[in-house]
Amino acid sequence: MIIDCALYRDGRRQQEAALTLDTAAALHQDGSEGFAWLGTFEPAPDELERIRDSFGLHELAVEDVQTFHLRPKMEQYDHGVELVILRTARYDDEREEVDFGEISVFIAPTFVITVRQGVASELHTARTNLEARPDLLAEGSPAVLWAILDQVIKSYGPVVAELERDIEQVESTVFAGEAAPTERIYFLRREVTNFYRAVHPLLTVLTTIERTYREGPLAPYLHDVHDYLRLISDEVAAQRDLLATILEANMAVISVEQTRLGIRQGQTIERLTVLATVFLPLTFVTGFFGQNFPWLVEHLDGFGRFVVLGIGGLVLPLVVLWVLLRRDRGRLDRST
Repeated sequence: MIIDCALYRDGRRQQEAALTLDTAAALHQDGSEGFAWLGTFEPAPDELERIRDSFGLHELAVEDVQTFHLRPKMEQYDHGVELVILRTARYDDEREEVDFGEISVFIAPTFVITVRQGVASELHTARTNLEARPDLLAEGSPAVLWAILDQVIKSYGPVVAELERDIEQVESTVFAGEAAPTERIYFLRREVTNFYRAVHPLLTVLTTIERTYREGPLAPYLHDVHDYLRLISDEVAAQRDLLATILEANMAVISVEQTRLGIRQGQTIERLTVLATVFLPLTFVTGFFGQNFPWLVEHLDGFGRFVVLGIGGLVLPLVVLWVLLRRDRGRLDRST
C-alpha cells in the first residue's frame, strides 16, 4: 500500500496532503522541477506494476524488490535510476531475538520510491526530520537517501547493545566455571551472524554512495554515517569472535564436568567392587557348605576341619584381595 507521496521543490514540501500515484507520475513525466518521494509498505504485485509503468522502472529491478535479501546491495539501471537495498533490524526483548526487515530505495534525479518490507522499516521519522532540514532537502533526491541510511544505520546501535548484554550473561556463566546451555550459545551466534550479514556488506554500498556524492553539502553527512557503520561492523565482528571463544570455553567446562562425573562414578564402582568382593567368599562358603552332598558333609565332623575349610576359605581370599589392592594403590601413587 502507498503510505505517503509528496512533491519537494527548493527544500520544501509543496502539498500537505499526499499526492496520488497518477499525479506524482504526471509531474515526473512533465519534467517539473523538484522530485517526488513515494513511500510504500509491502505493496501488492499489481501496485508494483502500476509504479513500474508510471515511473519507467526496469522490470528486473521491480522483480528484485519482491525478493527478500540476506545482504544489502546497490544496482544501477537505465536513465540514472539506482536501486539500493537495505536490511533493517530490531531487537525483540520478549523473544530475545533480532527481527529483520528490508527497505528498497529507487533513486533518480526526479523521484525517490521506497518499498518497505517487514519490521523496523518505518520511514515517517526520516521524512519528518528531513523536511525540518530544508538546506539538505534542497540537495534533491540524494538527501532522501542519506536520511534513510542515517535512520537505518543508527537503529543498529540498540541491537548491538542488546546482543552485547545477552553475550555478557552467557560469558559470565561460562567463565564462572558453570556450563551454559550450548543451544543458547549457538542461537546467539546465529543471530550475530545474521546481523553481521546485514551490516558488513553495507560498507561497500556506502563506500560507493560516498564516492558518488563526495562533492557537495551531503558529503560530510554521508561520511559521518559511514564512520558509524564501520564502528557497528567492528562491534558485531568482535561479538561473533567472542561467541566462538565462549563456545570453546563452554565445551571445555562440559568436558571437565564429564571428567569429574566419570571420576565419581569410578570411585562408586570401586566401593561397590570391594563390597561385592567381601561378600563373595561368604557366598562361596554358604554355597559350599550348603551343598547337599553326603560325602562332603560327612567329612566335616570336627571343629578343626570347620576352621580350616570354612574360616580359612573366608580369610584367605580377603588376604589375597588386600595384597592386590595395596599393590595397585602403590602403582597408582608412583604414576602420579
